[in-house]
Amino acid sequence: MPESTIRRVAVIGGGANDEHDVSLASAAAVVRAVRALGLTAVPLTIDRRGGWQLADGPVAAAHAITVLSSCDVAFPVLHGVDGEDGAIAGLLRLTGVPFVGSPVRAGALGMDKWLTKLVAEELGIPTAPGVLVDDRFDSAHLRLEPPFVVKPTPGGSSNGVSVVREAGQLSAAVATARAAGGTALIEAFVSGREVDIALFRDRDGALRAGSTLEIGVADGAVFDREQKYDGSASFTLPARVTAAEHAAIEGAARALYDTLGCAGVARFDFFVTAEGVVLNEVNTTPGFTEQSQVPRMFAAKGLDYPGLVAALLAAALPTAVLSAGAARHS
Repeated sequence: MPESTIRRVAVIGGGANDEHDVSLASAAAVVRAVRALGLTAVPLTIDRRGGWQLADGPVAAAHAITVLSSCDVAFPVLHGVDGEDGAIAGLLRLTGVPFVGSPVRAGALGMDKWLTKLVAEELGIPTAPGVLVDDRFDSAHLRLEPPFVVKPTPGGSSNGVSVVREAGQLSAAVATARAAGGTALIEAFVSGREVDIALFRDRDGALRAGSTLEIGVADGAVFDREQKYDGSASFTLPARVTAAEHAAIEGAARALYDTLGCAGVARFDFFVTAEGVVLNEVNTTPGFTEQSQVPRMFAAKGLDYPGLVAALLAAALPTAVLSAGAARHS
């Protein structure tokens, strides 16, 4: 296949969900990086109602598709439902626009925390004991003892997540989680340090890992939405783990990346406990500002933010070449 040149990059942000603002921040950062690479960024936004917008205002969906089709590659950073769950990947696949990130299957499986648990357990990766809560759920048959973590099965940014320390708090926590996501997951509270790792497959097919990152969370607490976005979170890179713990974390992440069928960058969140490493969740479209966890992980390995964006673009369209400026960063 003859080489082409990547010149125009569609950057898609926003989304009709409760992670809209977070996605806008990620998209703005990608736009800055694309321009720093000497490429043309074409920002497209999905508004809170699901409509499309360009820089000069709302447009019909058909026009948005025309704009997308005029670009060499798309870089979607839609977090949450109707984006990260494979929806945008499906649209881009059908329009024939190469894109950064995971395909439909990986996005759908990674978004559903219950299905992620089932996949992980089949791979022999420990997860917290948990129960799926849907319309058939009867709390009288719950075989777990508090404390629990109750969370929506879809979504992210810790929306709708509660820690339940007494059984009497469970109903309200389940209602909160289901209001945020339809179905919910009750998991035993895991006491351990949260350690994350990110991976992406580069244009040569190598699966590259960033540094491990440890999140400073008070004992008995969870890494909640406020800590994620108010700048108060404490990160340690690399995480304070043993060689054996690091091997378990990276090995589990690599197995999940391949089994789920991920592409682009994905983040894998674990708890390191006295009994071993336990999977928390998978993010196939993780937060992506310059100060987000994933760029920090790769910066710690010597790959700066524009360089990471360049590498992801190159992997999305491996037969193409980037501009000379972009090549210097990859």
